[in-house]
Amino acid sequence: MEGGLRPMDAEQLRENGHKMVDFIADYYKSIENFPVVSQVEPGYLPELLPDSAPNQPETLQQVFDDLQAKILPGVTHWQSPNFFAYYPSNSSTAGFLGEMLSAGLNIVGFSWITSPAATELEMIVVDWLAKMLNLPDGFISAGKGNGGGVIQGTASEAVLVVLLAARDRVLRNVGKTALEKLVVYGSDQTHSALQKACQIGGIHPENCRLLKADSTTGYALSPDLLSEAISHDIANVVGTTSSTAVDPLLELGKVTKSNGIWFHVDAAYAGSACVCPEYRHYIDGVEEADSFNMNAHKWFLTNFDCSVLWVKDRNALIQALSTNPEYLKNKASDANMVVDYKDWQVPLGRRFRSLKLWMVLRLYGVENLQRYIRNHIKLAKQFEELVVQDPRFEIVAPRKFALVCFRLLPPHSNEDNSSKLNHDLLDSVNSTGKVYISHTVLSGKYTLRFVVGAPLTEERHVIQAWKVIQEKASSLLSDLGLNRVS
Repeated sequence: MEGGLRPMDAEQLRENGHKMVDFIADYYKSIENFPVVSQVEPGYLPELLPDSAPNQPETLQQVFDDLQAKILPGVTHWQSPNFFAYYPSNSSTAGFLGEMLSAGLNIVGFSWITSPAATELEMIVVDWLAKMLNLPDGFISAGKGNGGGVIQGTASEAVLVVLLAARDRVLRNVGKTALEKLVVYGSDQTHSALQKACQIGGIHPENCRLLKADSTTGYALSPDLLSEAISHDIANVVGTTSSTAVDPLLELGKVTKSNGIWFHVDAAYAGSACVCPEYRHYIDGVEEADSFNMNAHKWFLTNFDCSVLWVKDRNALIQALSTNPEYLKNKASDANMVVDYKDWQVPLGRRFRSLKLWMVLRLYGVENLQRYIRNHIKLAKQFEELVVQDPRFEIVAPRKFALVCFRLLPPHSNEDNSSKLNHDLLDSVNSTGKVYISHTVLSGKYTLRFVVGAPLTEERHVIQAWKVIQEKASSLLSDLGLNRVS
């Protein structure tokens, strides 16, 4: 290429890499100045950008200018300290550096031979994490069993691959023609990823049956209810999406084990908290599970994407997902001396994700990661206490981790207006740009969700968010002629 940026040049990379790091660092320094939720309207960007790519190269400064003027206004700032809407998607200095290194090496490590370090480092770091979680030895690659861990892109991918493994294990025993008879059971609080996995896995929609969980069990799945409805497969949850309900794993595990059912535990969000000894009891019973998953990219300072899946029987994954064309054969794989992670996932190609988890674990250490989790739970507890002190609000579901589910009580206990009232409060709060929260529906109640989890969030952000919520609640109730002062 003549002039401008060459495809790869070490000195150009150094120069422009410094500029990009400066741009990102400046973004983090000023992140509180942006509205948390993007204020643009659908279709805003085509009006600002050309309808075709440039024929001649442009400068990095021109790109930076467009980022500031045209792209950042359309970004919802997940790393903002005022982002409380969804479970977090943590970014950290260590995670960012690991991501940079992964991009710099840019290997495609689908088999051991394509980069031995990528495979072996992944096995090591997921074992480290398993030991931090005090998982049973059967899940550890270096353990005595046939288990092991693998980094998937998301928990949705993890659910899909274990569903395929469980499906094929059953079909090998009862015959392939039985596919239409397979039934998947889970809680109605289970992430929608289970339903998508069923669609992809050929499970008939009517055979994906979600069992009702309500406030009587703290929105956890009842083992008795499962026993009544049991069939060939199941998914269970630690820390549900709507309310962080925790299913009773030990009791459910006994039910599934006695019926020869694959038992998958999804702890995508709450699994991170279980590195703290005082929260480890929430996954008691995981020893009964066939597979276990947590997202290091949610609440564990590891940049997206990095979802860790452990299985007790790696052969179940390999039998369901393996292909072995001639052009991928090699001596180490053919001799069964190595792990080829291509056989543990849906795609062939895979990134060197373990680098960023390795750097997070090394540069922060276990104690600092525990301290980080505990601080967010402490802040969520403070927010919960603020809600309880205001008689206009109520807590809708028990808080276990760093999610608070609450709502504004309807005037005169008129539940007919409750959903609209809280929907209007949600819109009013989010439209300020100062705070971003989300909602769910629990036992028919429109419920507001406040999750503490952004790396930059401090006590002052939680207090300010509550003030915004109170102010908007007062305004709504005033419009109704009813404003009970807290």
